[in-house]
Amino acid sequence: MKATIWHNPKCGTSRKTLAILEETPGVEVTVVEYLKQAPTRDKLAQLYRDAGITPQQGLRIRGTDAKERGLPDADAGTVLDAMAADPSLIERPLVETEKGAALCRPQGEVHKLL
Repeated sequence: MKATIWHNPKCGTSRKTLAILEETPGVEVTVVEYLKQAPTRDKLAQLYRDAGITPQQGLRIRGTDAKERGLPDADAGTVLDAMAADPSLIERPLVETEKGAALCRPQGEVHKLL
C-alpha cells in the first residue's frame, strides 16, 4: 500500500504518525514536507473532501495568525487560498492512502487508512 504524508518534522504528532506508517509492514511512504513543498489549492480541496472535513476544520490556528485574518469564519475558498499561499496554515499531518485521506490528529487516526 502507498501512503503520502504531508509532514512537518518539527511537529511531534506528525513525527509519531510518520513512525506508524514506516513501522507498518507493506506500506510504502512518500513524505512531503509541506512547508517546503506546499500542496496546491486543488490538492488541498481534494484531501479535505476525501477526509470528510471542511477546509476550516483543516486550518491550523495555534501558532498562526489565522484568527487575526478572520479565517476560522471565512468561506472554504478563502481558507484554501490562504493555505495555498501560506502552508503554515495547514494543520498537520494529512495522510492519504488508497483508502482515503485523514487529518491524523491524534496520530492513531492513521490506522483507519491502513
